[in-house]
Amino acid sequence: MSQQGSRVEQITIGPFKRAHGQITLPGSKSISNRSLLLAALASGQTTLSNLLDADDTQIMRAALRQLGLTVEDQDETTCLVTGSGGRFPIREADLFMGNAGTAIRPLTAALVMQQGDYRLSGVARMHERPIRDLVDGLRQIGAVISYLGEEGYPPIQIHASTISIPEVVRIRGDVSSQFLTALLMALPLLAKEAIRIEVIGELISRPYIEITLKLMARFGVHVDSPDAHSFVIPAQPALQKGESVYRSPQSLLVEGDASSASYFLAAGAIGAGPVRVLGVGRDSIQGDVAFADALAQMGATITKGDDWIEASIPVSGTLRGITIDCTAIPDAAMTLAVVALFATGETRLNGIASWRVKETDRIAAMATELQKVGASIEAGSDYLVIRPPPVWQTPADGIDTYDDHRMAMCFSLAAFGPNPILINDPNCVAKTFPHYFAEFAQIARISA
Repeated sequence: MSQQGSRVEQITIGPFKRAHGQITLPGSKSISNRSLLLAALASGQTTLSNLLDADDTQIMRAALRQLGLTVEDQDETTCLVTGSGGRFPIREADLFMGNAGTAIRPLTAALVMQQGDYRLSGVARMHERPIRDLVDGLRQIGAVISYLGEEGYPPIQIHASTISIPEVVRIRGDVSSQFLTALLMALPLLAKEAIRIEVIGELISRPYIEITLKLMARFGVHVDSPDAHSFVIPAQPALQKGESVYRSPQSLLVEGDASSASYFLAAGAIGAGPVRVLGVGRDSIQGDVAFADALAQMGATITKGDDWIEASIPVSGTLRGITIDCTAIPDAAMTLAVVALFATGETRLNGIASWRVKETDRIAAMATELQKVGASIEAGSDYLVIRPPPVWQTPADGIDTYDDHRMAMCFSLAAFGPNPILINDPNCVAKTFPHYFAEFAQIARISA
């Protein structure tokens, strides 16, 4: 990496001719932050291992400590959480949530159940990421929440209020599945009777809801889903006894991050391979493992074990463009956009409207940066069409990453083109994968 005057830090990588090797994945961000909150709400102590050590999970840990929880780091990836039995010790706090959507959204719902006064804020981009659907859902149960800036966005103030559960709690599902996740994790704390949640409109990223439900079950709360848009939290007998709803499983091993796996699997497909990722496999609870199936559709050779997936070059030696609905794999779909640079024909990614409300407007960012290397792009409100460059370009000012970790990691794959790639602000990967570029260097080869 280099620093030039007042310019942001940059890294130049490639051009690479081959990818080969094996990577042990860091823990899943989605599983890590859900597990931290569930452990905090449970009774007993929970040892979380292979926990992601990155900005987003450190933000969640810091918030829980500020709320009076004992969260002890045993080492970089192991944490011992002493649960609160559903009632946080601190009832008034000002919490800074950075740009961690997986932290602020479920924590907002859990804090409403505490009947205290809490302020939640973040970085400037967090204040541009919508939270209205979650707030509207919580207001249905009596929550009193004020917007402290623009209506519908953080920062927000949660006020102590009396909670009353209606016959049905309704929430939109077409902007972010994290809003539904937040309700599912928090409402059992009040489920003296069964609580029904209904999703209005399309439910995007359904596999992330499955992660939520499976983790809740590990902590003793089982949720029924009679149809694709309904969820029923059964009455919790523990509440009648004055006991904790969530119970510690004592220990929980966090799966490797399937979204992070996508970059290395893609490298294996582009750069001959084989590249094997350890920590996720055919039995993973993460929806983003379906990225490997998308690579297979493009012609890559994919093999899977119980806790590993491997990718290598197609038998034909050439990847082909595809049209694919990415509703279930929004994060990993970004990687497909860069893989498309190396495929014959066009690739169309549908169902990616949620990209616009992520760490940056990812549809606009991807369109801009892919064009820099010579690709032809068509972008819409919920789709992106990529046609590979007839002649690769080398952007002198580099690839901008928009303070978005996934932009930086995705465009590392462009270094398998004919030219070196300059990536601006590579340290933004600290959000979920601080050592990404060092790990990437382990499998990327300059010579064939």
